[in-house]
Amino acid sequence: MTDTPEVSNGAMQVDVGLVGQLAELLDATRLTEIEVQDGDRRIRVARTVTMAAAPAQMMAAAPAQAAAPAPVAAAPAAAPALAAPTDHPGLVKSPMVGTAYLAAEPGAAPFISAGKSVAAGETLLIVEAMKVMNPIVAPKAGKVTQVLVENGQPVEFDQPLVIVE
Repeated sequence: MTDTPEVSNGAMQVDVGLVGQLAELLDATRLTEIEVQDGDRRIRVARTVTMAAAPAQMMAAAPAQAAAPAPVAAAPAAAPALAAPTDHPGLVKSPMVGTAYLAAEPGAAPFISAGKSVAAGETLLIVEAMKVMNPIVAPKAGKVTQVLVENGQPVEFDQPLVIVE
């Protein structure tokens, strides 16, 4: 059958080798979880992501910008704007777990920015999942009012990405 040992846990046979391969895939792709299903058997491997590192870097960047009064005023305004985007009718959410990219390639101009008008079907950003670049397109024509992710930021399924009004 398989070369990897299986561990019996009640009625379910767990393929330890498959779990190990999935864990390696998580590390290689920087995903936070992966799930596979084979008939009635479903295996989900997840890892805890230390999100404290990302906010700490953001906080470190904020004081560096704090020398100018404008960024200090912009930072408090950004927090309330991000507080309730889940109820907005123009919210575009991530259809998958992956990494968000705001441009087609490093150094290229971003697809969108706040204030830009977009057409229905126009690419807003890309979410990379499992080495596949998935374009996230505008569900309707309108104006981008908020970009809720940063370039290279890991995103979760159903995470708010952009608001198009």
